[in-house]
Amino acid sequence: MRKTIKSLAVLAAAAALPLTTSGTAWADIPFDQPVNGRATYYNDAGFGACGTQINAATQMLVAAPAAYWTTANPNNDPLCRGVSIRVSYNGRTITVPVVDKCPSCDSAHIDLSAPAFAQLADPGLGNIPVTWTFVRS
Repeated sequence: MRKTIKSLAVLAAAAALPLTTSGTAWADIPFDQPVNGRATYYNDAGFGACGTQINAATQMLVAAPAAYWTTANPNNDPLCRGVSIRVSYNGRTITVPVVDKCPSCDSAHIDLSAPAFAQLADPGLGNIPVTWTFVRS
């Protein structure tokens, strides 16, 4: 009987491990830590990395740098759970939800949707220096 109870305790601990791991990953998102980087834009449509339909030509959204994604299946990533990015450029600030991943972006580079970029600057610029930070949404 003691062996059975001990085995059940081990199984319960093992089952709880994935919950703890995902909580830790969310806690590892560097919230409210400004990044001096750059922003570009894109206008793709389809499924974003968070598993939802997106249209970067018409919606306000952002693709976060690949370096911040922590799970093999991005649909389950902590970045897809109530995380936005606040972006500032030339006296303007917007906050947009993270719904996609930018595989070609370095850790300081974000890829805004076309309308989000247009809120900050003339799209003809294509690439602007920004300060951005992860925020809870």
